[in-house]
Amino acid sequence: MHNAALLVVAHGSTVNPDSSAPTLAHAAEIRRRNMFTEVECAFWKEEPSLRDALFLFDPESIREVYVVPNFISEGYFTQTVVPRELELSGAITTRSNGQIWNYCEPVGNHPLMTELLLKRARDVAPDAAPGATSLLIVAHGTDLNENSAVAAKREAEKIRALGKYAAVLNVYMEEPPLVADWRNLTETPNVVVVPFFISDGLHSYEDIPRLLGMTDGHPERSGAKSKDPADLPEAFITGSLGFAWNDVRTNNRSVFRENPYAIDRRNLFYAPSIGTDPGVADIIVEQARAAAKS
Repeated sequence: MHNAALLVVAHGSTVNPDSSAPTLAHAAEIRRRNMFTEVECAFWKEEPSLRDALFLFDPESIREVYVVPNFISEGYFTQTVVPRELELSGAITTRSNGQIWNYCEPVGNHPLMTELLLKRARDVAPDAAPGATSLLIVAHGTDLNENSAVAAKREAEKIRALGKYAAVLNVYMEEPPLVADWRNLTETPNVVVVPFFISDGLHSYEDIPRLLGMTDGHPERSGAKSKDPADLPEAFITGSLGFAWNDVRTNNRSVFRENPYAIDRRNLFYAPSIGTDPGVADIIVEQARAAAKS
């Protein structure tokens, strides 16, 4: 990637400053590998903005830019917002200064995502027998673009075909099948829930736990015992980026430390968002490589 730059674009948030943390962490790891001349990030809701990214790379030293959306799926932002803000005309855009911008697939489209989901499920519930366990992959769901739910459905189908769990379901916050209906959707004594999100924010800290009934305003109903991160399996701690655990400690958000939750005589295991897995950095690189080969 000589004379080439990598631009990782993500949503960001004006409400949750930690929303950009995974993207920044993955970019830092890729920068450490010295694979590109430059590695930068840009966000829709944070600085530097997507518009700012148009001026990040000197056309004299950077001849090509690979833009990788750090998004879980194709959807409104990858198909409309990012191309509009970055003035991209398609998969390849040649600027007036001769600089070539390559628009890559989002991270959620890569086959390695399936392996990360399986790893996250094993790490959060290492002692749960797969044959007595249901795996729920939770995405947002939206009416802005019907493709936003496709990635979660695709991953659920791929994992279901492997026959590793009694049931594998794609569920959503805002469209059927709803994550709030998990009691009716599953029958197994163990249920593992993996948020199919880029970062741990209000959705994973508050919204999904509320929809799952993990507290319902009554923490004592969970039956869970608080655990110190030092007591967790090493594989599980390293499976999430360090900032995620720092945030849990700093803000006392213990939803990931109290597994399993005993709800309606069943064990509910709740994992950090998949985007906090360090393996996402590898996926970002692979998406850029795929664009370069094509």
